[in-house]
Amino acid sequence: MKRVRQSYEEIAGSLSQLDVDWMEDPHAEAVISLLAAIPTSKMIEAVDVINLLQNDFRAGSTVLRLFLGMAKDEYDRDIPLLFPGAGKSTEFKQDPENYVRTLDRELGLFKRMTEEINRPLQWADRLVGLFEGGWGSARKGQLRGRMLEDFVETILLKVFRTDQIIARCKFLGASGESSEKADFAIPSASDAHILIEVKAFNATGSKQTDVLGDIFRIVEEKRDDTAFILVTDGISWKSRQSDLKKIIDLQNLGKIRKIYTKAMAKELESDLRDLSQGI
Repeated sequence: MKRVRQSYEEIAGSLSQLDVDWMEDPHAEAVISLLAAIPTSKMIEAVDVINLLQNDFRAGSTVLRLFLGMAKDEYDRDIPLLFPGAGKSTEFKQDPENYVRTLDRELGLFKRMTEEINRPLQWADRLVGLFEGGWGSARKGQLRGRMLEDFVETILLKVFRTDQIIARCKFLGASGESSEKADFAIPSASDAHILIEVKAFNATGSKQTDVLGDIFRIVEEKRDDTAFILVTDGISWKSRQSDLKKIIDLQNLGKIRKIYTKAMAKELESDLRDLSQGI
């Protein structure tokens, strides 16, 4: 082969759009075939879902994921948490009826499928689907976080005046110089008696590391007499037990006053009323 010296212009000038047909993938073909075979104009039942998964478990699982509106990593992470035994496919093979009914009980699968297959189709639906698959999947995590923040703010407004609730702020730390971020500071960012951090956990990897880092930084920076409250939720914590245990250890050490979930709304409101007496 002859030696050559190439240039950026040469390579850049030869670049082209890489067009691929994703439907040529065997998995895509299997998924589309299963979608076409789903009975319409009826209520979806356990036997319909069992038939999907028995035909091709991997493709059938993708079909169910689409009906549930879950990203692949979200589905692969959260669905096994519903079955404490072996892997998903093993659980299904051992007891298909229990497997699909668990999905229905926990996620409302049958109702979601029935509503979707009986929805009148319009040309915009395909474009909405493309939009959801790209921008929408990334946005879901952000929306979960905002939803949990709104949940906390609703409770705060029952206890404190609006001007005492400082949202998404930098608070003045124990040194009087550093400013760390918190989702809520009460009654002010410069003299916070209460700090609240809200973490809706639906992420993995580096994002989850950020969650822990945010919590540890607040613990390190706040005054010892500032009540630090953590509000979190999300079944995904079950897949990161060691991380959750680290946070619980901080609570046990008194670094976090208390950890709450949405199910503990009444406790959160009651405890905030107690804390408000000192403000």
